[in-house]
Amino acid sequence: MFIILSLPLYAVLVWSYFEPEESLLWGKRWMYKEEPELTEGAIRYTKIASLISIIVLTLILILALIV
Repeated sequence: MFIILSLPLYAVLVWSYFEPEESLLWGKRWMYKEEPELTEGAIRYTKIASLISIIVLTLILILALIV
């Protein structure tokens, strides 16, 4: 059951890793008249947070299957 519920989370995390600019602006584009410039630090932070979250979620799934 947990595996099925975690698939959308995996999809969002993978999308966030490969498209950090889009994921940072998701749902917030209407606030800007022009395309905002994102800093390299924000993009790097999003990619690292997504990667760490994918790894942690994978470890949790593995532990859930073992126990």
